[in-house]
Amino acid sequence: MLGIFTDLADWVVYQLLALDAGSKLGSALHFFVEDVSKIFALLLVMIYVIALLRASLNVEKVRDYLSGRHRALGYLMGSVFGAITPFCSCSSIPVFLGFTSAGIPVGITMAFLLTSPLINEVAVLLLLSLLGWKFTLLYILVGMLVGIAGGLLLDLIKAERWLQSFAAEALQRARSGNAVTTTIDAEALSLQQRHEFARDETLDIFSRVWKWVIIGVGLGAALHGFVPEGWIENYLGQGQWWSVPAAVVLGIPLYSNATGVIPVMESLILKGLPIGTTLAFCMSTVAASFPEFILLKQVMQWRLLAILFALLLTAFTIVGWIFNGLTPFL
Repeated sequence: MLGIFTDLADWVVYQLLALDAGSKLGSALHFFVEDVSKIFALLLVMIYVIALLRASLNVEKVRDYLSGRHRALGYLMGSVFGAITPFCSCSSIPVFLGFTSAGIPVGITMAFLLTSPLINEVAVLLLLSLLGWKFTLLYILVGMLVGIAGGLLLDLIKAERWLQSFAAEALQRARSGNAVTTTIDAEALSLQQRHEFARDETLDIFSRVWKWVIIGVGLGAALHGFVPEGWIENYLGQGQWWSVPAAVVLGIPLYSNATGVIPVMESLILKGLPIGTTLAFCMSTVAASFPEFILLKQVMQWRLLAILFALLLTAFTIVGWIFNGLTPFL
């Protein structure tokens, strides 16, 4: 289904604008059109669906269940939900806002947000075919562990105080019982009223973030494909300890979703780049890129962004070292 966005980008860039598919400009613009159209579609659909669910379901029971003694289960559920949903970090934002508006603890929401872009069904299938079930299972477990540990840490430091004001206010309203999702309100709303609520919520949130999607993806597209051919494997392929953090830093200016980075991962592995270094680079490209943080800035203050950034870079570096060390035994 997502191939429709590739077809749209093909038509706009290669037919309408008649750009060369092999040129850097053509590649960058194709990347931009495909990702912006895909993210816009996912944003609109996901914001509407989440808002409709909030207006239809009694999320107070879910919130209260996850906020108490079942918090540990909440981290696991958030991470599992992130692992099975095919969202990049940009299109995960409406789900993040939906959880926040429902009063779900920020740590559980962050467990979802951290895991979602890292684990993708396409990546799992590719790793399974290239490296076998042991490596693939370990990859899934490590990705979920990053989400769970990150969510726990952010709850411990009370990260909710560093949300942007509108997100913090939505969280506070939900916790105080003033949100639209109370039992009485949800049961009293007609289908038309639920649709109107979801429509208004969609327009409100989309109006806040659409321009940042364009700026973020535009930045990623401008940098896309400009790393010289063979540079990564030539300079980072010897397995030195510093090659993993170097690969993580190199991935920051770039941007790709989990599906788009798969051919890169496959190429690097086949060219001999250590598995851990490859994984660290691709994780950084998907989940710690500048475009992602431009969008996240709309729901988080700088302090929370800096903490999240440091957490991700540390986690990716450690994961890279672990996989490089374990590769001979897998």
